[in-house]
Amino acid sequence: MADDTRSLRTVYSDAEQQRKAIESSFDSNSVTFQENLTNALRLYEQCINIASRISLFSPNETLEDIASADLQYLLLRYRVAELCMRVNGQNRKATISRAQRSYEEYLKQLGRYEMLSKSNSDMLELFQESPNTFSTAATTDPSMKRDIKIKRFKEEKALRQKLEHTQNGPSLAEQDDDAYRELQLTNIAYCTHQTFQSLESIGLELHILSLAPPSPPPDADTKVHDSRDRDRARDLYADRLDSRNHLSAGLTKGPLLDPAGKPLRPFTLTTSKRQDFRDGVFRPDHSLPTMSIDEYLEEERKRGGMIEGGGEASGNAPYVDEDDFEAADRATMKARDWD
Repeated sequence: MADDTRSLRTVYSDAEQQRKAIESSFDSNSVTFQENLTNALRLYEQCINIASRISLFSPNETLEDIASADLQYLLLRYRVAELCMRVNGQNRKATISRAQRSYEEYLKQLGRYEMLSKSNSDMLELFQESPNTFSTAATTDPSMKRDIKIKRFKEEKALRQKLEHTQNGPSLAEQDDDAYRELQLTNIAYCTHQTFQSLESIGLELHILSLAPPSPPPDADTKVHDSRDRDRARDLYADRLDSRNHLSAGLTKGPLLDPAGKPLRPFTLTTSKRQDFRDGVFRPDHSLPTMSIDEYLEEERKRGGMIEGGGEASGNAPYVDEDDFEAADRATMKARDWD
């Protein structure tokens, strides 16, 4: 028993050193940080296994039966959950679900020793009823929700100040068992307060993740790129004489026509570049007009879109000889047609 306890103390000390080094680091996305995080989680899990094997905490005991030096081990599952929240990985939902379970086991263990206050016990029951919609302010009244938030903030502030005041004299706490025990209980109360805040954040994150679309399989992106490359290659060579269809015919070598002008292999007739430019005017990705003003006027004249004449001479009526009866008759008939 003594050897197991000493091993637990040693492993716990290493885990605490690793955790403090992690908390002093700011680059949480680095490979080194994630490796240290994994090592710290492994050490805390090892502590949990050792504590379970030696039956450090028995359901038949009360809080007074736990030695002051062993109170720190009540935070093992809290530490695991706390570190899980900082893990970066693809399966985020599984990671925070693990943290959620660790937080719940931590609270249940405190509940067995009657270390939860009445309000905390009620919140634990609310959490167990609906883990993913849990809230520390379970009310729809905005004013009541605000008052609860303010109350919990003041409680957290008071616990933090008390903890800092007690930690200012660690030598005194080590010499006085009562002071050391009070330090451990205050630390547990502060961590319990933080636990409910974290459970509320986990519930919100799980709700958001449930609305996200499922992740594609790992090889889906490669397949998409492959199909796009094939389509791009097919479009690129569709108008060439040496396309895949022609290659399959085995007629890609030799002259295109024989001396008599007879085609020897398939070919594609294309329009002139000038005609292509004209066809592309005022269309998607259109080119600029490709004819001059004179050419445009000539085209309009051919289509009959222009009226000839005009000027001062257009106002002078043509001279008709009165002795020319045939011309007079033609003029009369023309005027009648206009009427």
